[in-house]
Order: sequence, then C-alpha cells, then structure tokens
Amino acid sequence: MDRRFFLTTLALTPLFAKESVGNSNDIYLSYGEFATLKSLNSRLKRLRRFIGYANFNIVSFHNALYYARNYSKIGTFTKPELALIEKLFYEDQAQYGFFGAKTCSNMNNTISRKDIVKIPHTGHFLFKGKPQEDYAKIKRDIGDVLILTSGVRNVVKQLSLFANKIYNCGGNITKATIQIAPPAYSYHTISDFDVGRVDWGYRNFTADFAKTKEFEKMRKLDYIGMRYKKNNSDGVRFEPWHVEVI
Repeated sequence: MDRRFFLTTLALTPLFAKESVGNSNDIYLSYGEFATLKSLNSRLKRLRRFIGYANFNIVSFHNALYYARNYSKIGTFTKPELALIEKLFYEDQAQYGFFGAKTCSNMNNTISRKDIVKIPHTGHFLFKGKPQEDYAKIKRDIGDVLILTSGVRNVVKQLSLFANKIYNCGGNITKATIQIAPPAYSYHTISDFDVGRVDWGYRNFTADFAKTKEFEKMRKLDYIGMRYKKNNSDGVRFEPWHVEVI
C-alpha cells in the first residue's frame, strides 16, 4: 500500500479533504487499484446516465456488462476493473472492520420487476409485500413530509455507491465500510429502505435526521426497526434514516 501517495493526493486534491483522513491502521487500496477505481467509478456513472437513475437501482451485473460492451458511451469494463469488482464483492470485509451479515452471495443477482413496485416521484423501487406495506404505514402515521430516499439497490448500484465512497475517502477502504455497506452486504438488496424529510436533501443521510420530529415518531412505530443503531456490532455508522424491515 502506498500511503504516501494518498497523503500527497490529500494535499493536492480538495475533493478528498473531508473524508480521506483515517487512522494509522486503516487499509488503503494500492496505487494501481486506486487508479482502476477512478476509471470504474466513472464508468458506473456513465452507465447510470445511459440507462437512467431508476433502472440503475435494479440493473443486474450481467446486464451492466451487456450495456457497457455494446454502447460506446459507457465503454467495456477493463480486466483490472473486473478484478477490482470481484475484490470488493467477494473479500472478507471483517479485515476492514465491517462485521455485517452477507445478504447476497451472487454477484449476478437479478431482481424481477414483478417483485418490486416503483414509488412515484422518488426514482426508487420497493419490494412488494412487507417493505411496501411498511412504507405505506409510515406515510400514514407520520405524513407526506416523509419520503422514500432509497429503496431497492441491486449489486451494481451498491457497488457504485461503495466505489464512490472509497474514492471520496482517498482509497481508504476501512473508512468507506464504516459509512456504507459493501456490495454483498446491503439489506437494500433484499428488504430495507431509507426515508427522509421532503426538501432536506443530503441532510437526510446525516445524524441530523435523528433530531427531527419525524424520526421521533418513527421510533415509536412497532412494525419497523432501526438497522444501524449507535455503536452497532456491524461496525457501521449510526443511520437513523435506515428502516429495518422486521
């Protein structure tokens, strides 16, 4: 690992200033892996623009490869990018301080459209059954000020979020796993969803959400849980916006 490279990057690139400083024992991508991550991150963003925000939430890895291979606006995934994807999906994340359960063992996981429903005005999907029912109940009990901010996320979407977080952390995988689940470990792939206040934007994904009246009401609802409480055993930051489907 080339820690000097990342410290130099920190000094030269304001983008990394907020998130990249970590502990001395944190694990970083190598210089070559970080360069690959940068190109992978860009390719995934091109894929998202090409197929659309909502479709990007549910696209399978197999279909992502098809789009990339057949449309020059995206460009074929390179061998180093594919190797890095496998590393991020299959590695034991405990080495980075993440101890959550694996929710998806198949990188080519497919989400059938007959099993999900698109929520109007959000760009997101929910699984039919209890997730959809819980969201409807939350809206009924708390009001229209609450909105779905993230629903179903298949492997490609979670990979994109994780890769972007590692990038913004200057290649610090340890720090990234505290802030977002790796692609094989997200409960968004099987059930959970996020909510927030209308017009709150990014603040919905900060601890500020726990100070709202909406969150206070949510904590009194007995039909949902909070997946990532403070000091949780999974090693994930406090996420008051994350609804656990129970």
